[in-house]
Amino acid sequence: MTWASIDLNADLGEGFGRWTLTDDEELLSVVTSANVACGFHAGDAVTMRRVCELAAARGVTIGAQVSYRDLAGFGRRSMDVPAEELAAEIAYQIGALDVFARAAGARVAYVKPHGALYNRVVRDEVQAAAVVDGVLLAGGALPVLGLPGSRLHEAAGKAGLPVVVEAFGDRAYTADGSLLPRGQEGAVVTDPAEVVERSVSMARFGVVTAHCGRSVAVRARSLCLHGDTPGAVGLARRVRAELEATGVRVEAFA
Repeated sequence: MTWASIDLNADLGEGFGRWTLTDDEELLSVVTSANVACGFHAGDAVTMRRVCELAAARGVTIGAQVSYRDLAGFGRRSMDVPAEELAAEIAYQIGALDVFARAAGARVAYVKPHGALYNRVVRDEVQAAAVVDGVLLAGGALPVLGLPGSRLHEAAGKAGLPVVVEAFGDRAYTADGSLLPRGQEGAVVTDPAEVVERSVSMARFGVVTAHCGRSVAVRARSLCLHGDTPGAVGLARRVRAELEATGVRVEAFA
């Protein structure tokens, strides 16, 4: 199975105060969807407002990048948050971002968990259900972006929320189609040419070479381009250019 079109998303607004991490303005000239940090792992009110204004001006779809409340750990530390509390915090983050999105003439159009929460809800049905409850509490049937076969997508589907499958050109996969944990050697693909090749392979043919050397099916509607790595903007441009050169339409899913 292949897609006639593919969405390109990136995590944006991941700064705080005077500190910045991603080149938001340049990445917004490449991607079609922006996962905007909502203040719990990164981001603040001024940053959220600025990124929403830039995204709206460029016609880039705005998504809420929700996470555990973990500024010090950049949202990459797993936390045992009670389900009711997590649901409320997810709704809080979506609502905060939606204020700035609507002020810019847009809206929050989807939700994507970040970091430890993203990985946790692949297998933890309680935390996954809490995230879905938070999306519903925020008041909209928003699409949920995540890994295929995850507990998150299972819970979202049962709740009637659209699910969108995501893939990563710069992350290594295991033989079962899951991501190789970041702590393991080779988890992040650093060769730009390889990242481009893997991105095109997933977009056109729905397959990628796993860490073990086997070909595995990865049928995604959206490709994530990480913005916090050296040369991120240039690499994002290469990926988009090669996708378009091979006949893949690059357009938002929402």
